[in-house]
Amino acid sequence: MSRDYPFILTPSLLSSDFSRIGDELAALEQAGLEWVHWDVMDGAFVPNITFGPPVIKACRQKSKLFFDVHLMIEQPDRYLGDFVNAGANLLCVHAEACTHLERTVSEITRLGAKCGVALNPHTPLDMVEYLLPQLDMVLIMSVNPGFGGQKFIPFTKGKMQRLRAMIQEQGGTTHIQVDGGVTPENIRDLADHGANVFVSGSAFFGFPPYAQRYRTFMDALDH
Repeated sequence: MSRDYPFILTPSLLSSDFSRIGDELAALEQAGLEWVHWDVMDGAFVPNITFGPPVIKACRQKSKLFFDVHLMIEQPDRYLGDFVNAGANLLCVHAEACTHLERTVSEITRLGAKCGVALNPHTPLDMVEYLLPQLDMVLIMSVNPGFGGQKFIPFTKGKMQRLRAMIQEQGGTTHIQVDGGVTPENIRDLADHGANVFVSGSAFFGFPPYAQRYRTFMDALDH
């Protein structure tokens, strides 16, 4: 399968030191990273609670990183403007949480942010097939969302492969992001199945220094 898209590593702050998020962001920039992944959880759509717009806004003032904001929340339409105003560069909503998904996608674009849609492991690809021309990214969850450090679900690789073929058939350039259980040991295989944006939490932040860990991931992609 031909490739005309970049490889991007986006470390998940869910596994960072919450007491010094500003320092963590600065360290990621210094290490050469360009993206960072914010897992926003509301305790309803997923059984955990994390960040909201005030934290993102405070960090936006101190960071030039691309803020990849994953909204694992119910009724995300209520908060799209808040997250864009806080400094999100990309908003990714869950198909399962949106009653009128196309309306939500269009509103994110209208607000001036990049737009993504996330699919839980069991959610079929036809949920986003017709929206692909409007999407900057589709996120394939390779674990059930809510907590870091989970084991990768193998059947999601087939979803990535089918999605990449679907995008190429349409002549699109949509990114495919994979989130859950991504490590240097499996990142090449995930790329071979069509993914090009890789979220890594504990497998990244648990192995400082970050510049060296970043090189380990990217070197694995080159082999």
